Amino acid sequence: MPEIRKNIEKSRYEAVENGQVIGFAEFVDRGDHVVMPHTEVNPEHEGEGVGGQMAEFALDDLRRAGRKVQPSCAFIAGYIQKNPQYQELVQ
Repeated sequence: MPEIRKNIEKSRYEAVENGQVIGFAEFVDRGDHVVMPHTEVNPEHEGEGVGGQMAEFALDDLRRAGRKVQPSCAFIAGYIQKNPQYQELVQ
């Protein structure tokens, strides 16, 4: 199971395994909300739930910070649709 972390310098959430980034979910701070435009998982790790782990970590992080999200990435939008507990975060 990869470590999920927030990389503020690169404006993204990252999945890291054995010191290597195996996936990331970008974010853009817009002041009153955060845009999430792109999520990517290395092909060799697709289907392992890495994207979902990053989405959950990111959305929980935004919730704790009292922030809203604009999910312009189809993956993040789909994750929110499948997990209605995050609906109130949508900008």
